[in-house]
Amino acid sequence: MNIEITSTPDAQDAKTISQGIIDFNNKAIPDLEPIEKEVRFFVFSRDKSEHVIGGIRATCFWNTLHIELLWLSATSRGKGVGRKLMEAAESFAKEQGCEKAFVETTSWQAKPFYEKIGYTHIATLNDRPKGHASYYLSRDLR
Repeated sequence: MNIEITSTPDAQDAKTISQGIIDFNNKAIPDLEPIEKEVRFFVFSRDKSEHVIGGIRATCFWNTLHIELLWLSATSRGKGVGRKLMEAAESFAKEQGCEKAFVETTSWQAKPFYEKIGYTHIATLNDRPKGHASYYLSRDLR
């Protein structure tokens, strides 16, 4: 047996392991939503000059909205922009069939914000990154 680590895998090798987990999952759960149904999307907030002042990058899959990142400019924080972005993302996700939402944030970021808008803290990974913590939160969208 040979173990190999690479940051530039052969495309076919990468496809082999991706397809392998898809096949494994489909055998375990035959009606599992296929990976092709994954929907990646962005939500933007713009000022009067059409400059981006905030936004969300997210993905919908397996009936779950995954908030990958939420960013707000310093001038837009505390003005309801984040809430409006989240409402738009959640509304879009519901249209895609999502029933749950999931987000990861860190100790210096937005845990209180997510809790304020209805997310429940479900897990903490301490010392990630070193000296801080990562928080995992979820919300029922039904």
